[in-house]
Amino acid sequence: MADKKISALTSASTPLAGTEVLPIVQSSTTVKVAVSDLTAGRAISATQLTLSAGNVIVANGYGIDFSATPGTGTSELFADYEEGTWTPAQGSGLTVVGSFSSWGYYTKVGRLVTVDFNVAGSTSIACSAFGIITNNLPFTVGNRDNILAALVGTAGDVAVAGNSGTLVYAFSTFVASGGITVTGTYFV
Repeated sequence: MADKKISALTSASTPLAGTEVLPIVQSSTTVKVAVSDLTAGRAISATQLTLSAGNVIVANGYGIDFSATPGTGTSELFADYEEGTWTPAQGSGLTVVGSFSSWGYYTKVGRLVTVDFNVAGSTSIACSAFGIITNNLPFTVGNRDNILAALVGTAGDVAVAGNSGTLVYAFSTFVASGGITVTGTYFV
């Protein structure tokens, strides 16, 4: 191959695979380097990141660092997001007529967990005041009391046990209805 100026070369027609080898000058000596080694293990600085496909994947234990923004928090690292489903267990405070069924969804952002779940009896379900509705939240509650909001056919209040519990219990009696739906947020 005859020597050519870089400006005379044709452009690559496909994205680089990383296995290509390029000549570079290092310490006054021309050596070869793979494209994949050009930025491996090095910080990349950019003013904008645009993905046309795929996801940004962050290694375990790392996240998005917001420390450049003013704040007095103890952590400005966004390192935890999860959403999913779980099956709430039948709590000991429930009176179920017919067969028990339940469903639950959750979203966890950092230490904040939002749940939406339902417990039901095929005929009816009720709960006594301070009775346990379920005992298996998807994440253990942090060392504080947390209040959840209840959305039910008949008005009632619920709370989640503090001090590292996983209980959801009724503050007041839920009269017999088709189901008890609870939506709320707590800290882990």
